[in-house]
Amino acid sequence: MTHETELKFGFDPAALPALAERFTGPNSARQRLQAHYFDTPDRLLARHRIALRLRQEGDRWVQTLKAQGAVVAHRLEHNAELADADTAGAELPALDLRRHDGSPAGQALRQVLAAAGDADALAATLGRVYGTDLWRRSLQLSVAGGHVEAALDEGHILAGDQRLPVCELELELVDGEPSALRVLASEWMPMHGLWLSHATKAERGERLAQGLPLWPVVKAATPTRALPESAADWLRDSVAGCLAQVVPNADALASGHGGAEHVHQLRVGLRRLRTVLRELAGHDAPPAVREAFGQLGRWRDQDTVLQATAQTLAEAGAPALTLPARPQDLPTPQALASGSDLQLALLALTVQSLQADGLQPMEAGSARALARHRLQRLHRQVVRDASGFESLPVAQQHRTRKRLKRLRYLAEFAAPAFETKAVKRYLKQLSPAQDALGLHNDHAVAAEAYRQAAEAGEGRAWFAVGWLQGQAPISARRCRKALQRLADAPRFWKHTR
Repeated sequence: MTHETELKFGFDPAALPALAERFTGPNSARQRLQAHYFDTPDRLLARHRIALRLRQEGDRWVQTLKAQGAVVAHRLEHNAELADADTAGAELPALDLRRHDGSPAGQALRQVLAAAGDADALAATLGRVYGTDLWRRSLQLSVAGGHVEAALDEGHILAGDQRLPVCELELELVDGEPSALRVLASEWMPMHGLWLSHATKAERGERLAQGLPLWPVVKAATPTRALPESAADWLRDSVAGCLAQVVPNADALASGHGGAEHVHQLRVGLRRLRTVLRELAGHDAPPAVREAFGQLGRWRDQDTVLQATAQTLAEAGAPALTLPARPQDLPTPQALASGSDLQLALLALTVQSLQADGLQPMEAGSARALARHRLQRLHRQVVRDASGFESLPVAQQHRTRKRLKRLRYLAEFAAPAFETKAVKRYLKQLSPAQDALGLHNDHAVAAEAYRQAAEAGEGRAWFAVGWLQGQAPISARRCRKALQRLADAPRFWKHTR
């Protein structure tokens, strides 16, 4: 095997018995898997998302090398079964990197070692870092003209004295089109409360061994690869990049390990995803994505906007008052992140990003040409509102802010196609406008919340309403000036590298 196309899922452990019932019959098996993972002392492989392991599978030993593919659900993989002579007389067989020579995964490993120094010397420093002890139930399925292997793992990751429970499902495409994964997952997800997860056992094991948070906050990654030639490839890469931020933060929240920053970064990821689909594909994200984005925004207003505004009001001499209560009908972030509607939408986008014809751009042809066209259009729309910003209705001011965010995100996605310094200069001039419009919008949101509290009987909230309304013309003027400065900024997309 040179690569694997696989989807991972988390679920509430209470769902395990019902899931296990599926793994019965003639096409099922159960086996104990005990694995040992290796890395250099400075964790060179982990930093490059490479996993190297020796695993005992029944009576045989297999050495496996995995490296990151083009997207998260696609990984390079090479397995080498050890000969009896390599396993005789030793509790743990010796590693031999030559077993992976000639494979794409082996080539990726050699490139990382060579770039870091003396490849042979680094290979000699590889040592065991952590391990896993699992019972795996597996099931072979024929789905939608494809062959899928389902694996249900239960056990522990072991690092020194630390033990981390493992309870996860994997669906691997053995043969056929990725759509087979979507068909099967679409049936199982709502029935068993499954949610997508990108975290591998190797990543969790590394974090356990290092004493790091097991569900880290994931921020948007800066695109580093060259922009693809075609707009279709750029769209797929960009969607996959957004999902690489969205899925881990949703995973943390769904599993009950997330916090306010996971909520914020999930919302940022969903906004970036909506930007990509709107500006490159010509349509908004699925309704479930928009709904989750909006509900998470209400949580942000309560946990971030009102908290920050309360401190500002206190400094302005406002009387002490209780913050407006969170609406009782607001779903929790955990419920939003694990909800089947959102997860099925993310599943569909994940599978579409794996297929050559899964996502179609609004304009076929050059990615660079599409980038220029959409960037110029957004820039023109944003600066058009600069001169009369103070007189715009609040809803239109908010629309300008949303366009400004899309402009920033699209500029970041398109950056590899243009001169780096020119992109940075433009984003540096865009940043003050985004900050100004963000504060202006936050004050408007807070003013409305305090108004509702005052009308509900909290008389002291009228001070907040009056003070925030008094700040509105001042912050609107700052927005206008920042937008006018952006209007004069050199547009990097007008020039090539």
